[in-house]
Amino acid sequence: MPSSDHAPKPPSVAQGYVAALTTVVIWAGFILISRLGGKTGLTGWDIVALRLGTASIFLLPLSLNLPTGTWRNGKLWAMAVLGGVLFLILVYAGFKRAPAAHGGILLPGMQPFLVTALAWLLMGNKPSRLRLLALAPIAAGVACVAMPQLIGSTDGPSTLSGDALLLGSSITWAAYSVLVKKWAFDPWLLTRFVALASALVYLPLYLLFLPKGIADVPLSMLMLQGLYQGLGPTIIAMLMFLRAVAILGAERTGALVALVPVIAGLGAVPLLGEPLTGWLIAGLLLVSGGAFLSARVK
Repeated sequence: MPSSDHAPKPPSVAQGYVAALTTVVIWAGFILISRLGGKTGLTGWDIVALRLGTASIFLLPLSLNLPTGTWRNGKLWAMAVLGGVLFLILVYAGFKRAPAAHGGILLPGMQPFLVTALAWLLMGNKPSRLRLLALAPIAAGVACVAMPQLIGSTDGPSTLSGDALLLGSSITWAAYSVLVKKWAFDPWLLTRFVALASALVYLPLYLLFLPKGIADVPLSMLMLQGLYQGLGPTIIAMLMFLRAVAILGAERTGALVALVPVIAGLGAVPLLGEPLTGWLIAGLLLVSGGAFLSARVK
């Protein structure tokens, strides 16, 4: 028998926190980079194409021996359309019209709320009273974000259309997350298939029919969007998130993910020149606090 001296050491808690914080930074960066792309001449259609195209180039060599029947699995195709094509179209269209801080609140911030609601609706998983109480601050935070638009106190153009698109993308991702749990696909298989199948569906339509603004932006912006979107949230963040959950558990990892709206909202001020109003600060704090509490309540 091999000596126990050579047995692999279990990962440390510190490694789990590094993985979780890496995930948080990449997800916050996704919001900021997406909004940056939305402020250029790129269309939302362009950014979807750049993300799917780049991810496919890197994932294709790792996907040549997928399990038999993978490409004939209707549930996997449904996941690709929902979590790949539809989510990306909605989210990048939203970032053409709404600021990054709104994305932080309506995307990761709303996920505990939406996943709980959809899990109850689709799987019959009724939430406990404590979970409902933990989710209440999220609803209050979203109301804070909407309030300036509703009372007409904003100086710039309305962001309601962008907010609606971001909320639609958040609902789409929450449905995707619930179905991942219900159908129990292997995460690495799902990551590869969703990226490749989405590219097969979307890229021909993009090349033939959809409007393009790629010629209106410098090569550096195309490379930033393609490499960050295609590698960061699509591949690296997924692997880091799974490692964090394996070491820290879902509750502690979820509590750290609650930092994403705050980091994105604060980062948008110096990086994108977006204002940080009192309503927005209240919304960021309420949504992040609610996400933190909901991650620690069964």
